[in-house]
Amino acid sequence: MALVLAPVLPVSDWLDELDALARRSPAFFVGRPVILDVAGLGLEREALVALVADLAARDVAVMGIEGADPGQLGAGLPPPPAGGRPVDAVPTPEATADAAPVVPSAPAPFRSLILDTPVRSGQTILHLEGDITVMGSVASGAEVIAGGSLHVYGALRGRAIAGAAGNPEARITCRRFEPELIAIDGLYRTADDLGPVQRGLPAQVRLEGDAIKVAGLD
Repeated sequence: MALVLAPVLPVSDWLDELDALARRSPAFFVGRPVILDVAGLGLEREALVALVADLAARDVAVMGIEGADPGQLGAGLPPPPAGGRPVDAVPTPEATADAAPVVPSAPAPFRSLILDTPVRSGQTILHLEGDITVMGSVASGAEVIAGGSLHVYGALRGRAIAGAAGNPEARITCRRFEPELIAIDGLYRTADDLGPVQRGLPAQVRLEGDAIKVAGLD
């Protein structure tokens, strides 16, 4: 599940309203995967890049963009969300009475991302197609977002988000547990919420129902 933001024109006024929401609820966007829906806005690529940058400056991490011309996306912009078919691509019974059966397309392949270097402060690593393994540490001020599970073989001091593609079975594991924020499948806890549990020790994080559980890593 993801939160969908659909800007309206003028975009500057819409950003002001977003700022007002952030003042009322400072943690509203913390740990939430966000899809940006720009259908009907008619934004050029430069304006779209600027909008994503404006949202990033507000700590809103856009993981996908809907409603944009595919030619506008590419390097420097999030991809379109995976899955689904346009409405006009869904055949009606009348249209398929004598047609061959429709074979659904195969799901996107599950791919793991392995990082041989530490994730530095200010960096954001986004990989929604599978697990992320960090062979080093995740620094304070860094953010790692995985569609599957997240494994950190060093210290975890930044923001760790697993299951961002809608996977409640995802886990977070690390050798030294000192995060600023952890989240799985849209549920999150900040460092203040976590308290001293497993602080500085090896840990694993998983969901039990609607609760985030932190336990030791044997």
